[in-house]
Amino acid sequence: MVEKKGMKKTTPVVPTGDVSALLEGMAMTGFQGRKLGESVAVWKKMLADPECTIFFGLSGAMVPAGMQKCLVEMVRHHYVDAVVSTGANIFHDICEHVGVCHYLGHHNADDAKLYEKGIDRIYDVFAFEEEFRDVDRSIAVFGESIAPFRGSSRAFIELYGKHLLKNFPKKESLVSTCTKENVPIFIPALADSSIGIGLLIARRRGFDVNIDQIIDADEITRMVEDVKKTGVVYVGGGVPKNFIQQTQVIGSIHEKDLGGHDYAIQYTTAAPHWGGLSGCTFDEAISWGKESSSTMQIQCHADATIALPLVISALISSGAKRARRKGTKKNIVYRQGL
Repeated sequence: MVEKKGMKKTTPVVPTGDVSALLEGMAMTGFQGRKLGESVAVWKKMLADPECTIFFGLSGAMVPAGMQKCLVEMVRHHYVDAVVSTGANIFHDICEHVGVCHYLGHHNADDAKLYEKGIDRIYDVFAFEEEFRDVDRSIAVFGESIAPFRGSSRAFIELYGKHLLKNFPKKESLVSTCTKENVPIFIPALADSSIGIGLLIARRRGFDVNIDQIIDADEITRMVEDVKKTGVVYVGGGVPKNFIQQTQVIGSIHEKDLGGHDYAIQYTTAAPHWGGLSGCTFDEAISWGKESSSTMQIQCHADATIALPLVISALISSGAKRARRKGTKKNIVYRQGL
C-alpha cells in the first residue's frame, strides 16, 4: 500500500457567495485554481508579518480593462507599500481621474474605420485619441508649471497626485489614493508612455523637466536595503517586475547581500519556455539571488483581470489587516532640483 502519511487530500470546492471562503477552498483543489487560492494565503502571510515591506509590480493594460477600483482598494487597505507600474497604466489612471473614459468595444472591430473615427482600441476596449491628446497636453502644462525639475518618477508622480487632489477633489484614482496614503509610485520606463509624450511636449517648448530614472533605481533599492524583509506581488511581468527584482542584485553589488525577497506572488499569462522575464519562474530567479530557496512563492498562470478582482475581494472579505510595522521609517529621499 502506498504511504499516505503527511499527505493532504484534495477537497471539492464549495460554491459560495463568500469570496474569501471560495478562494480558501480553491487552495485545496488543483491546477491554477489552487494557485489562485494559495496566492491569497501567501499575501495574508505578508500582511501579518510586521517586518515585511510589500512591493507591487503592475503591467498590462489593467486600468483600461477596468481594474482601477481594485488597485485603489488595494492601496487604501495598505496591502502594498510601494507600486512600480508601466507609464501607460498610470496615464490611463490619470485619464479616468479627470473624466476621460474607456468604453466597451469589440475585439473584431474594423481598425481602419476606428482610425478614421479617431478611436483607439485596446483589445475590446475603446478610447478617443483626441481625449488622450488633451491629457498629454495637460501633463505638458503641469510639467511647465514645476520646471525646472529634476528628480525621480516617484517624486514627479507624487507632485502630480497632489495636483489631482487639489484640482479634482471629488474624483479618485490610483495616483491620488497613493498620494493620500503615502505609497510611492515608481515608473521606471516613464518615457515609454503618454506621460513621457506630455513631458516631451514641455521639453520642446523649452522647459527643463528631467525625470532621472537612475534616481528611481537608487530610491527603490534603498527602500529594500533599509527593511528586514520584502514581499513582491506582480501583475504580469515586464519592466515593473525586473525593476523590483533587480533591487536584490544592486544591493549585493553594494555589499548588502539581502538574501532575496522573502515572499513572492505573480499573476501572469506568460510561459517560462519562451525565455522572457514575464514568464520566468521564481525558481529561475534563485540563480540570480533575486529569490532564495526559502522564499514563500506562488505563480498563478491566469488572466489578471480575473485574478485581481477575486484576490483583492478575498483579502477584503476575510478582514485581512496589516500588522503593526516594526521600526518603519520614511526612507525615500527627495532629489528635486539637482
